[in-house]
Amino acid sequence: MFSGPPADPATPTLPAGSVPSAVPLVGETGETGETGEISGGASGTTPPRRSSTAPLLLGAAGLLALLVALFGPGLMARGTGELRIPGAGLTTVLRTVLFAALALHLGELLAPQLIRPVRGRPRTAVRSWAVLASLAGAAAAAGQIVRLAAVSDLGITETYGTREGGLLLLIANGLVVAALCAASRRPALALAPLAVVIGAEALRAHPEAYSPEFGAALTVVHLTAASLWTGGLLYVLRTMWLWRGSPVAARALLGRYARLAIWLYVALVATGTASALRRLPLDVVFTSAYGRTLLLKLALMAVVSVLALAARRRMLRDTDPSVAHRLARREQVVLGLVVVVSAVLTVVPDPHWISLRP
Repeated sequence: MFSGPPADPATPTLPAGSVPSAVPLVGETGETGETGEISGGASGTTPPRRSSTAPLLLGAAGLLALLVALFGPGLMARGTGELRIPGAGLTTVLRTVLFAALALHLGELLAPQLIRPVRGRPRTAVRSWAVLASLAGAAAAAGQIVRLAAVSDLGITETYGTREGGLLLLIANGLVVAALCAASRRPALALAPLAVVIGAEALRAHPEAYSPEFGAALTVVHLTAASLWTGGLLYVLRTMWLWRGSPVAARALLGRYARLAIWLYVALVATGTASALRRLPLDVVFTSAYGRTLLLKLALMAVVSVLALAARRRMLRDTDPSVAHRLARREQVVLGLVVVVSAVLTVVPDPHWISLRP
């Protein structure tokens, strides 16, 4: 999926929830608005009111992401001479949901491992989004099967017999099993079906004749690292908001994520660079939809990297994690756009078809 620079100095994710952990589940405060104060803060002070502009900004970011998904493939392919892909906008939306689902669920499995060693942490945990996320991802995979059947003029059963249809069916079933695991008493069991989903997606994304196995292996590492980064960051940010009455614990959690983010960054850069060199001929960087989309993704990742470095510097300099938290929230928003652009990247045509190279 998403290739790009690794995580920030302040911990992955797009959406996340809680997993098996030593932390008992309590109502999520501040994030859902169900309670007016946070339990677990040592200070006992009333937390500051949340800005009323936050929902508007999130809504605007969501609308922008939807527009990019719907119209991005067409805009990137304009003037390239490449064949038009039927239903590219809808496919991009469905693939965005699938990538987000993976990030949310994997983030929920990772982040509690960072939370558990934090000393003096509040005895509260954010609510789990894993079940809903995986079910949404399964629905998105099923939607792609229906779209594929319509475009290919095949029945649903016949579509299952195709390579792409069979892999999408495996992805949908894997996410359903992951949702069942998340709802059980041993949510960590979801790692197995999620690994199957990532492997199937990597194979689906590389039907090309030239070394598809190597490309799939790169995608497995890249998609895993990107999902852990995005999903983990979201979970950490949600937890920090819940712990805003305990800044010491919140700062410690951010620091633990920052250390992990370094390795995720290395994995993303290495696999992203290898994938780009392998798949994108240099003579079509600016004249193919794939090349243009990749350049946009790299630009967004550069913004993410700057925000991550800024958050890390503030975290090391200030005892109050509020500024670093704010920078990490902005990073999360840009990461959301990266997920959408990554989905576009999986939909646009293979650039080798228009390359002048033999």
